Order: sequence, then C-alpha cells, then structure tokens
Amino acid sequence: MTEATVRNVTYRNLGWDTAADIYLPPGFDETKKYPAIVSTHPIGSCKDQTSGNVYAAGLAKEGFIALAFDASFQGASGGEHRFMEDPAIRVSDIRFAIDYLVSLPYVDAERIGAIGVCGGGAYTIHAAMTDHRIKALTSITGVNFGRLIREAFSEFNPVGAMEAMGKQRTAEAQGAERHVIDYLPPSVEEGRQAGLTDIDVLEATDYYKTPRGQKPNGATSGLFSFNSAAMGWDAFLKAEVLLTQPLLVVIGDKPGGFGAYRDGWEIYGRAASQDKHIYVAEGWSHYDLYDQPEPVGLAMAQVVPFFKERL
Repeated sequence: MTEATVRNVTYRNLGWDTAADIYLPPGFDETKKYPAIVSTHPIGSCKDQTSGNVYAAGLAKEGFIALAFDASFQGASGGEHRFMEDPAIRVSDIRFAIDYLVSLPYVDAERIGAIGVCGGGAYTIHAAMTDHRIKALTSITGVNFGRLIREAFSEFNPVGAMEAMGKQRTAEAQGAERHVIDYLPPSVEEGRQAGLTDIDVLEATDYYKTPRGQKPNGATSGLFSFNSAAMGWDAFLKAEVLLTQPLLVVIGDKPGGFGAYRDGWEIYGRAASQDKHIYVAEGWSHYDLYDQPEPVGLAMAQVVPFFKERL
C-alpha cells in the first residue's frame, strides 16, 4: 500500500492557533466522505512523534483521515506560557480538533474516532466522556497524568509538591525566571549513573533523547509552576457513567513507573461501555508500543478492525 499524504494545517483554538498534520489515505478523493480519527500525543511529545508518524500514518493507510496535533503551549501550536501541561486544556484541544475535522467537507461528522498514546490516551478517554461526537476510542498504553503527578512525579508527596509549585509560581509572578523542567535525563547512560532503574524512565530517554524518536518539538519539558493543575485531576472520573462508547485499551505486559499497565486495567474495569476490549501485548513495554514494528503491528492488528467496525 502506498504512503499516506500529509497536509500541514492550523486552526483556531481558544485564543491561539493549533498546528496539526492531516494524514490522508492513499487514493484520497475530496468529493468523498471519510471516517476520521483524532490522534493525541504523549506528555512532553509532539505531533511529529508516535501519535503522528506511527499511529496517524498507520490509520491513514487503512482508509481513515487522521489528524495529529500539537497540544496548546507546546510544539508548533500557540499559547503562553510555554510548556504548560494543563489537563483541562489538553482535553479541550481534542474538542477543537474535532471541530476542525467536522468542518471539512470530506469528513463524515458521524464517524469520528479518537486515539491517544501515553498521557494522550488518558486525555482521549476523558474527552470521549464529555464529547460524544467521538463514536469510538482507543488508548495506546494510556497514562492517567493526574495519578502520575500525585505519585511518582511528586515523589509520593503531592502536598509538598504543590507547596513548591505555589512558591515557584509566586516567584515567577514577581519577576523570577520560569522554571521549565525536563521530565527525563539527558541520556540513558546519565540516567543510570544517577541511579535511575525504572524501565519507563530509561526507555523514554532512549526514545526521546536519541535519533530513534527525537524531534525538535518533542521537548519532554513541563512548566513546573503550572503542574499543580493536574494534582486534583482524574482522567477516569465518571467513567462508570459517561464513558459509553466502544473502547479499546492496548497495553504492554511489562509494567513500569509511569503506570500504563495498572491504568489500562483500571479504565477497562470502570468504563460504562458495553463494547469494551483490552489487549495486552505480551513481552512488550510501554515504549515498545511507541514505535517498535512488532508490538506496533500487534496493536494495529487490534486497532484497525476495531475502528473499521465501529466508524
């Protein structure tokens, strides 16, 4: 099958522009109507990485319109302050992506799906609960960022972390330089030298900090003083009531510190959907599912028929 065609587009968000790539299927015909899928990138990532060049591209080859976008305040999208990771706005970004898709004459507004990777998977789940224009959704090794920041990212001291964030935000409001943190060490070797052993941290570093997955806008960065927005947020809140659409959860069976394995089983159990499925890629890890051909192939063997049957 020939490669998908990619168009670079921008569209209006709340008070800034979103940068996105539309992946068009082989033989694309603007006079026809196509099912479309929004693809949401991980935390610290960008549209040029796994959400775009792996999953959006793969779905386009199978006949879908796929849109991968940069989150607000990140990548090539607009918004200040830079590197904010605010879950409410991240979920809102997905709604604006749908707004853009349904404005296109070649998109069937009644056949919209959504997929997300890592933090983008959990954002996709939350978006689907409050926007039922999403008719089916898939989470690829999805991580609930609210839980993660309350636990590992705050060293299991969320109140202490919030106090530090508040002090930093006050300092910045009074003129101090903004404190942008890098979620990862500069290299796998330096991570190991610092005593890091978690599979997710080391494999994330191998993906984001090497030519394997590194892209100019994949900054792996967060504005520390604004991370408090995620502390009281739960991607799965009200899933037992509101998440009624068909759901596919894909996880690897090698648990790591970011918690995709536990989050995958949790949302599978909690979702109200009567058409829900979980696929465990045996022998593969969180970051294997970002770009490694064999586990991605296993995931896509589930994802493609799931969307084709429901969109």
